[in-house]
Amino acid sequence: MKTRNAVLLALCVTASPVSAQVTAERLADAAREPQQWLMYSGAYDGSRFSPLDQINRTNVQRLSLQWVFQSGVRGRHETTPLVIDGVMYLTTPQNHAYAVDVRTGRPLWHYERNLPKEMSLCCGPQNRGLAALGDRLFMGTLDAHIVSLDAKTGRVRWDVAAADADKGYSFTGAPLVVKDKVIVGVAGGEFGVRGFIDAYEAVSGKRAWRFYTIPGSGEPGNKTWKGDSWTRGGAPTWVTGSYDPTLNLLYWGTGNPGPQMYGPSRLGDNLYSDSLVALDPDTGALKWHFQFTPHDVHDWDSTHTPILIDETIAGRPRKLVAVANRNGFFYVLDRATGAFLLARPYTQVTWAKEIDANGRPILVPNTDPTAEGNRVCPSGTGGTNWHSPSYSPRTHLFYFFSYEQCDTFMSDEKLEPPYRPGRPFIGSAFFPLPEEKTETAVRAVDPRTGTVRWEFKQFADAWAGVFSTAGGLVFSGDGQGNLIALDAETGRDLWHIQLGAPIHTAAVSYSVDGRQQIAITAGDAVFAFALRNEP
Repeated sequence: MKTRNAVLLALCVTASPVSAQVTAERLADAAREPQQWLMYSGAYDGSRFSPLDQINRTNVQRLSLQWVFQSGVRGRHETTPLVIDGVMYLTTPQNHAYAVDVRTGRPLWHYERNLPKEMSLCCGPQNRGLAALGDRLFMGTLDAHIVSLDAKTGRVRWDVAAADADKGYSFTGAPLVVKDKVIVGVAGGEFGVRGFIDAYEAVSGKRAWRFYTIPGSGEPGNKTWKGDSWTRGGAPTWVTGSYDPTLNLLYWGTGNPGPQMYGPSRLGDNLYSDSLVALDPDTGALKWHFQFTPHDVHDWDSTHTPILIDETIAGRPRKLVAVANRNGFFYVLDRATGAFLLARPYTQVTWAKEIDANGRPILVPNTDPTAEGNRVCPSGTGGTNWHSPSYSPRTHLFYFFSYEQCDTFMSDEKLEPPYRPGRPFIGSAFFPLPEEKTETAVRAVDPRTGTVRWEFKQFADAWAGVFSTAGGLVFSGDGQGNLIALDAETGRDLWHIQLGAPIHTAAVSYSVDGRQQIAITAGDAVFAFALRNEP
């Protein structure tokens, strides 16, 4: 696949900030460089928390726009920018990548991929960001390639095909660099793919290992699938995971089984769909797994960024991993062993009475899809979705976007889809009845108890992640383009501004010449804010 790299004027590049090497050590100690944003979630723990506190509860109303960068690319922008040594790197739909001067918003270079005219994509041509190591950037593409770009020029260093895009495979999530490897998760759960997580050598692009999220014939877990349904069983991995350098464990969420909501053709728990898997990042070996929704028939992907938290539970210090799951429950596990610790509903849940002592849901009868339809909460969208959560070690609260709606789920053997590579493989439908109400909110949960501490009901329907800071703030956005700053302790609205276009991602923070900035994408533009200087 040929690519086109549009590099701006050479003078523009040579006058740009000089990027230093991003070493594996810098990535492991990312929290010690709060002036940067070195990876998708800011740091390996997935917390999307900034230790910067120059912008805080007392002065957030003085935020002032510093610059705007408009990509000019149509489509929903879900990117999380990286900020490295004075340069912001971001992506857009259709696999464009840009380098921007973080002081001015001036573009430095632009890469554009030459994509096929027709591709099998579930939910649009989105891309959620880049990863960095050395003097290179890494991006997964819609045509199922992994690309390495020169961070100074945007030129292609290597380009490898990972899977067959004609069969429904694609990459939309940001990669995660661990040591010398670039780790990526695949999309395509709506097309009967067999999900996987890949690792590539950062220098050469050679694939180091592949972990299939559906066990093959003869492997442990394969018998949780009926017949050969495992060969087209989905379980994609399209949201970036987290990593614990001390335990040397990689944590990654998996998506829905396929066909999406028709269960009779794939009887069983369908491992490792709708799960959190912990892998050895050096080899891809599975260390443990936890399945949130066995035999999912409601499209409740568990493709969430897991957050790694060190907290005391019942008087005992624990290494935890926390997930606000799409199925409506908030979970806390021991991240060393995968042992289940607690689960509490954070939204209306009608499909399960509770989660038992082993972490398995106790099902409510008559909640599977039927020909007549069954009303179930949460909706097919889920109680939350892929959007980035956040955790503040200052407040000890876990923040996330929550979607309140119930749907009617329908399925029938007449709708059982034939498997055709690259074609939708769903077999059912879900939709809200006209009288259903939809509400979106930012919620704060105490991970030590699973208790919802506060919620902020959005001004308008939202589809955005959250981000927290040491300044006692939580930032989020909504579908009308409101960027909102909340009090991290109480959820009170402290400041908001209308950006003129929907927000579909989460903010980041960094500092420029000692001055903290907050950046967010709305529509096709990146907006950067800092405190207004007082007269």
